[in-house]
Order: sequence, then C-alpha cells, then structure tokens
Amino acid sequence: MQNLHAAYVQELYGSEGELKSFALTYPDSFNFGYDVVDRIAETDPEREALIWLNPEGEEHRFTFAEMKKWSDKTANYLASLGIEKGDNVIVILRRHYQFWFVATALHKLGAVLVPATFMLKEHDLEYRINACSAKAIIVTTCGDIADVTDAVAPKCSSLELKILVNGGGGGLAVGSDTPDADQSHLSGADGLCSLAAERDGWHDFNTGMRAASESFERIDTNVHDPFLMYFSSGTTGNPKMVLHDGAYALAHIVTAKHWHRVVSDGGAHLTVADSGWGKFVWGKLYGQWLMEACVLAYDFDRFNAADWLSIIARYKVTTLCVPPTMYRFFVAEGIEKYDLSSLTHATTAGEALSPDLFESWKAATGLKLYEGFGQTETTLSIYTPIDVTPKPGSMGKPSPALTIDLHDEDGRPCNRGQTGEIVVDVRSGKPEGIMTCYYRNEEKTAEAIRDGFYHTGDLAWVDEDGYFWYVGRNDDLIKSSGYRIGPFEVESVLSEHPAVFECAVTGVPDDLRGFAVKATIVLSPDYKVSDELTRELQTWVKKETAPYKYPRIIDYVDALPKTVNGKIRRAVIRQQDMA
Repeated sequence: MQNLHAAYVQELYGSEGELKSFALTYPDSFNFGYDVVDRIAETDPEREALIWLNPEGEEHRFTFAEMKKWSDKTANYLASLGIEKGDNVIVILRRHYQFWFVATALHKLGAVLVPATFMLKEHDLEYRINACSAKAIIVTTCGDIADVTDAVAPKCSSLELKILVNGGGGGLAVGSDTPDADQSHLSGADGLCSLAAERDGWHDFNTGMRAASESFERIDTNVHDPFLMYFSSGTTGNPKMVLHDGAYALAHIVTAKHWHRVVSDGGAHLTVADSGWGKFVWGKLYGQWLMEACVLAYDFDRFNAADWLSIIARYKVTTLCVPPTMYRFFVAEGIEKYDLSSLTHATTAGEALSPDLFESWKAATGLKLYEGFGQTETTLSIYTPIDVTPKPGSMGKPSPALTIDLHDEDGRPCNRGQTGEIVVDVRSGKPEGIMTCYYRNEEKTAEAIRDGFYHTGDLAWVDEDGYFWYVGRNDDLIKSSGYRIGPFEVESVLSEHPAVFECAVTGVPDDLRGFAVKATIVLSPDYKVSDELTRELQTWVKKETAPYKYPRIIDYVDALPKTVNGKIRRAVIRQQDMA
C-alpha cells in the first residue's frame, strides 16, 4: 500500500535532497476519521495504530481495524446521547487510550474536540465550559475532575451531558464486547476514582460504548468546518480559545514526516504529552497516523527517567520527542545502562537546548537532537530538517509549508542578527495549520492576523546561515535600562555552565532599571549554593553574551514549576515574585 500521506501532499526536493516546497491537496470532504483511520483500516486492517501501557504493567494494542471499530461504536454512543455536528465537547482523559476513540468519533460526527488538562480547578473549568458553550464534557474517573465538574455544572447553562470514562486500563477487553473481570481497576489510580454508576447525572462511557453498534455511516462534513479547539493561556487575562478547521490535521504531515521522521513499518513513535495540551496531537495522533505509523502511549502519573528509558528499550521505540529537561534526566540516569539501539531519530522543543546536553546525548546514542518550534495556533513552523546540521539552541529553519519572516515593531522586515517578531505570511490565504480564529474574540483575532500576516508574539533573530534563534515571548520580554532581553537566550547561556542543571529567567520590578533580570536555578548535584558560585554564574553570562543581560538576582530552588509535559512555567515564578 502506498503511504496515505502521498494522497494529500506534494513535495519538491532540491538536487541535494533538501525539501524545497510543500503543498497540501485534499477534497473539501476530507475528514481525518474517515479518510485516514477508516481508510487504513480498510486497506491494511492489521497495521498497528496504538500501543498503550501504564505503570501498573497493563498493555493494550490496537490495530487500525480495531481503532475504526471502537471509534465507530463511540460515535454511535455519543450520537445516541444527542451529540451532533457543530457541538463543542470538552474532553479530559489524560493519556487514556479512550481519548483516541473519542477524538476520532467526534471528528466523524463533525463535533468539535475541545481537549483540556485534568489539573483544572473550579474557576478554570467553569470559565472553559461557559466560554465555548460546551454541550458535553467527557472526563476520566481518575483524580478529582469529575468532582470539579459537578461543582460547576449548575453554573453552566449550556452543559447538557456529563460522561464518565473508567480511565485507561480495565475498561475494555480488546477484541471483545465483554467487560474485563476487574472493572474497578483504573490506570494511574490515585484513590479518588469512582464509577459513573455511583454518581448522579453521569453517563457511563465504557458500558454505553461497548453496547453501541459497530456500524456507523459517514456523516457529511467539510474540511473547513470547526474541528479542534484549545484554550491557550497568556500572561494576562482569561485563556483564548484557539479554533482550527479539519485541515489542521493534514498540516501535521510536516511534523511527523520531516521533523519526527516517524517509521511507518516496524517502529513506534513516543512523545510525552497529556491529551489536554496541543503537543499531544502533534506527536500522538494526526501526523503519525497520516504516515501510517504506530504511536506508543505511556499513561504515567509522575515522570521517572528509568521507567522511560526502560520503555524505549523494551518496545524498540524508533523515534522520540521530549523536552530538553527530560533528556537531561535521561543523561543523569545513565543512558549507557539501557539498549536504545532501536532509536533512529530524536527531537526536542519547548525550552533551551544547551550544547553540552546535545553532545552528551549524541555521545551516548549516536543521535543528534533536532529542535522545532510551533504554537497552539499553528502546527510545526520552524524546525531542523534531517538534511540540515543542527545548531544546539537554534529552532532551525522555516517549514517549507509556510512563508515566515521577522518583523520589527513597525512591521518592517528585520536584518540578519536583528531581533523581531516571527510572522507567517497569509496574504495569499491562510495556510493549513494556522488557526481559523480566536473563537468568539474578534478583537484578539484582529490583533493576531493583520496586514496580511499572522503575528506569533514570539521573538527571534536569524543568523547568517538562515537559522532562527528564539529570544522569548513579547510578554516574556524583560525591558531593563532600555534594553530588550529575551529570557530564552540568557537561559541558554546559563545552561552551558556545569553547575546549572536547569533554570528559568524572568524579570522582577526594579526602581532603577524598570525590571531586573532574575535567574531561578536548580543546581547540578555536585554544586552547593554560595556567594562565590553566584558571582561565578553572573560573570559567566557577562562573558558569554552581552553583559547587560546578566542576572542581577539569582534564586536557587530544588525544582522549577512545570506543566505536566515538563515545560517550565515562567508565569508562576513571576506571580510568586510579585507576591
């Protein structure tokens, strides 16, 4: 069978094998559920789609034929409850394999998938339900998200349906319509799990889905219909609702083929991400399945480097994508103790990649780390292709699917070496993968998409070789004594010092300078806090980059605040400083 992606993509390569241009072709009727999942199920039914496992030792494997079966049953079940085309449905399922059933089913129904994290509290969830007028919410039994939902539901007039998923393992006997003997077992259970039957007003997903018909007829949908919506938080105000159409899924071919370099036969791709975050569908769904590759999902509670390295070795993972922080922990754990010979390609994003980490990983595995950049509002925008030599710390070069430039504050193109905002040219129409709009927020949409460009709000500069170097968010930018200082570049320099295990740079109010640069640092095990070390680190930054960027304040901590995906949360540090 010819790779499915070839039906939707046109690629032009140069004489040296470099990808020169990239275009997507697809009918208006394209629907990821029918035209990817179901098509592979019909032409190659035994092809493996998903391997799911949890820390308790459970494992479930799904072929594309089984994924079609369970997503069709899920679509029939959800339709029987009244979910239909155009409905917004919030889905909070951690990394449970039922997420793949639900996401595919909602796409087939033409409903809008609205993923969210299980860590939401009452204020957060109430805002999200009301902001998008969610008709239904589908949540895991693990944790307290069902209790949070019950607390806010009376204040959410649009919410008609509450659906409870017996999380992860124990809810399904693969290849059978009979429930597992031990129906009470839950993946990653933390003592707060309960079944839908024990809660008033909740529908039991596992029971209802199993009883539903496997026969589901195609519903008429359009590729430009609302398809997927994420809530994206900034440093001020409520989260924005980022709405994508169905072409978003197709745009992730670049992510999977040209960045992740997934293997379609005999391999598995592993990305760390909770289903509430955009990185999940970057690495665990759309592009990977368009490439007919198998996804490995580990439904864990807390990150443990030894567990992850063991899984990579045991399941012969071929391609890997995790943040630099996780690679640091892998190196610290001792990569040489594990057989990682199956790995063919490794990628990273989300924070500074230091040269020493790049070299340590390469020395241990023989693999380079290829960086990438994108947003909730986009797919992969800038990355290091396989035919380009990585420069540690650089985002790489623009995707051939997009026309990207840097603009100064007056909207003029920047010169080489000049810091400017990353913008995407939309003058000839919105490229696939760029958001449709900020849902119900015309003002924010107009701020982001104006004068023929989508404005990312991210700052970077370009070197003489055309590599992009990340500086920071517009709203992360530290303005000190008239200088504009990007936290990312200071973090990159600090991370090269052997004493610094990881760090975050922020600005704190300063009467003299407006803001002063502050570094919050986790030290490497062999180093201890001292005034001498502080001075050494400050001198190090002064020598390695412009002296005005050095951190006047250094705070040593045991751990940095992070998202569940390991991304450092500078906003939390800023809030703590303000308090």
